Amino acid sequence: MILYPAIDLKDGQAVRLVHGEMDQATVFNDNPAAQALEFVAAGCEWLHLVDLNGAFAGEPVNAAPVEAILEQCKVPAQLGGGIRDMATIERWLDKGLARVILGTVAVENPDLVREAARAFPGKVAVGIDARNGRVATKGWAEETDVMVTDLAKSFEDAGVAAIIYTDILRDGAMKGPNVEATADLARAVSIPVIASGGVSSLEDLIALRDCGAALNGAISGRALYDGALDLKQALSALKG
Repeated sequence: MILYPAIDLKDGQAVRLVHGEMDQATVFNDNPAAQALEFVAAGCEWLHLVDLNGAFAGEPVNAAPVEAILEQCKVPAQLGGGIRDMATIERWLDKGLARVILGTVAVENPDLVREAARAFPGKVAVGIDARNGRVATKGWAEETDVMVTDLAKSFEDAGVAAIIYTDILRDGAMKGPNVEATADLARAVSIPVIASGGVSSLEDLIALRDCGAALNGAISGRALYDGALDLKQALSALKG
């Protein structure tokens, strides 16, 4: 199981939100590339990047810090937030991004997800962000009537590389991930699932690893910045 350190970008800085609320941002590093290099030095194999401003704006906003990370870090990175058309997907992949994450458009324009997954095999993931089992879009600001499992199953034949499942009510709250819902989703689909939201300790990671469903990985942000989760120790435990 892969551990993906998260770098959430707001106004050019690495921040963490609580429950996705933009006005509850804590700045952890005003140099996101330096933060990414710290994670790489600790041994991470992937980076998880989110353009928070872009998720609300519907287009990339924090391009400069993302490009700096891609230039300076030699591990693959995935990015979500504001990626809602083919031109933006192509532009990011051309800049060296390993994987784009499509969230809002997975609900509003699923044909784009299918087109992109065909055009760029292995480089397109679907981000499913949920509140009480229902999918939220546009930076979590809008809740839909779409159920998580229904949306995930609709992409079974699309060739997407992964589903990144975030429980919004756990995100940034340091209360542990929704292991049961994540495991249920992973068992319901054949697409690899990455857990996100609430991963705040080594025990959380082990619970996800041993949940009885084959998870591709887990994303953690605040716990790594706060020191509640030691990245080297976590990576070692997951390899063991």
